[in-house]
Amino acid sequence: MKLTAAALLACVPSVAFALIGNDWRFASAPADGLNDVTFPFNIAKAPHKAGYYFAQQFNFHNVKEVGYTGLQPRPDSRGNEVVHAAFSSFQGGTTTNHPNCHTGADGGPGVSCAVDIFGNYTHTYNLEVKNVRGTTWRGTLIDTVTRKATVVGEWTLPAGAGKIVNGQVGFVEYYTWNDGKPAHDCRTLPFTQAKFYNPKSKTKGSSGGAITKVYEYGLCIGKVKFSATQLSKNQNIRVGYKNV
Repeated sequence: MKLTAAALLACVPSVAFALIGNDWRFASAPADGLNDVTFPFNIAKAPHKAGYYFAQQFNFHNVKEVGYTGLQPRPDSRGNEVVHAAFSSFQGGTTTNHPNCHTGADGGPGVSCAVDIFGNYTHTYNLEVKNVRGTTWRGTLIDTVTRKATVVGEWTLPAGAGKIVNGQVGFVEYYTWNDGKPAHDCRTLPFTQAKFYNPKSKTKGSSGGAITKVYEYGLCIGKVKFSATQLSKNQNIRVGYKNV
């Protein structure tokens, strides 16, 4: 799914089950944008089940549509913990030849990339979005404990696309409910917890990356148990019910 900043700020309901939104930005950044941005996540207390998506969005100068990257829990496999990472562009005309990627994003134009790894849910993972040449961008999953880096995918935006704009939004989504049914009982939302860390960048002139706001969004506003605790470097987000 994708969310627009305007929709999030207005709390307009979405047909997709985004539950929690967040705003991120750097206190200072070059006017022409960022060459890279890294979004750290920790999902140590998320259930090892498919259903939730923890993501941050970003957009580019001279490009209308957004990209996003994030983590999704998965069931354990053969005694191993499985971490699923995604990296997508919704911009029409985006191209790719990377084996982890395919054309299309949520049924529309763009490119979607994903990878599963055997990981460790207690580790914090960095999702790095970095320009590699021209208008080509690479998404990489980095285990901050082992330092192992796994390329999620790579895609090329249309000619004229610029660098990453300073500031966008992110979300917690329960995509299991994106099934076309007219309504779901918010009181049956399974519990999850994740830490969204402040964004980072190596771009010269960038500093003060922060998640500036966390808020409920979508069809379950005020109908689910929700909390967000701001710590020095992250927002600890909890949503849903443990006994459903």
